[in-house]
Amino acid sequence: MAVFAYQGKTASGKTLRGNMEAPTREAVINRLRAQRIQPITNKIKERGRGLDREIALPTIGSAVKMKDVVIFTRQLTTMIDAGMPLVQSLHILGTQTDNKVFGKQVLEVKESVESGATLSEALRQFPKTFDELYTNMVQAGEVGGILDTILGRLSIYMEKMISLKRKIKGAMIYPVTIISVAVIVTLILLVFVIPVFAELFSSFGQALPLPTQIVINVSNFTVAYLHVLVGAVVMAAIAIRQTYRTEKGRFMIDKFMLRLPILGELLRKASIARFSRTLGTLVSSGVPILDALTITARTAGNKVVEKAGFMVRESISQGRTMAEPLTQSGVFPPMVCQMIGAGEMTGAIDQMLQKIADFYEDEVDNAVANLTALMEPLVIVVLGTVIGGLVIAMYLPIFQLGSLLSS
Repeated sequence: MAVFAYQGKTASGKTLRGNMEAPTREAVINRLRAQRIQPITNKIKERGRGLDREIALPTIGSAVKMKDVVIFTRQLTTMIDAGMPLVQSLHILGTQTDNKVFGKQVLEVKESVESGATLSEALRQFPKTFDELYTNMVQAGEVGGILDTILGRLSIYMEKMISLKRKIKGAMIYPVTIISVAVIVTLILLVFVIPVFAELFSSFGQALPLPTQIVINVSNFTVAYLHVLVGAVVMAAIAIRQTYRTEKGRFMIDKFMLRLPILGELLRKASIARFSRTLGTLVSSGVPILDALTITARTAGNKVVEKAGFMVRESISQGRTMAEPLTQSGVFPPMVCQMIGAGEMTGAIDQMLQKIADFYEDEVDNAVANLTALMEPLVIVVLGTVIGGLVIAMYLPIFQLGSLLSS
């Protein structure tokens, strides 16, 4: 999606400048008018075209990370709560942040606010940094006059999401690392070590034990077709990646991941925790339920859960409950659906969702600990069987030769 530099006039006559990500120039104009900003059409130009092209030099750590946004939100909350003006707070945070790219964005947000835009409108200039959930919550805080409270909830929410992502990554990195090391060690033995033994055994002039012959045959096949095997792995990875980029393909892969033993249950619990935390935070912040469900579905991170979110939205728009479509989705356990149903009946759906999120975040902690405890003996058994089996198979002819010489 292209980035457009724009200028426009606010209702008070002030000039507003900034950048906006949009598919076309007309989309920028329509979006500005929707925000009650009169666009200056001859000043709306796509960045990176003609004289407006920027030369970007490669930098280390220039990307805006979620951690940067969390720190910014927490500090902005403190400043607003202390009575400091918004423009002054944005100026201080923009000039003091360590991430120069993020600092530049914050200063552009400050300039937009100075020109008469609301904070949520100014933040929407950078959708990759401040997503739909963030800007909608800020807008709800501005309308309700509780911006500091909403920013505080936002920072807590993002901290919990960072913690949840870290746990999932930690749970997946451990087995992937061990499997990768096992594959690399096995390939080294098959390609470099076993051929040396095979050449040595060929001088014995005797039939080799069956395990040794099998290992040598596997080694010969690996050496002869190593490029084909590597190419097949690379092509499979590319095919999976391309499939994941399509709506249907991503839904199939996400559904398959949820059905995996052990890991699938961990991903399911993490998805429920994320869905509940996001929806509960939005509803408690005053975001309309239909908008909250749309945002929650889009930020679910799993297409199966996203589909369930849109099913719930459709059910609510038709005057029905949330619990029924959640049950039909097959992702949410009966207990969760019953708790949400009870929250709807009592009018405390936001509190119930937060309790569900707390419970399942603890469940993710336990699942990660159990997965790590299970992987340790499993890794020892697998590595011992594969590496030990290769070594024993190579030493069998030597043992056989020793017994013949002693007799």
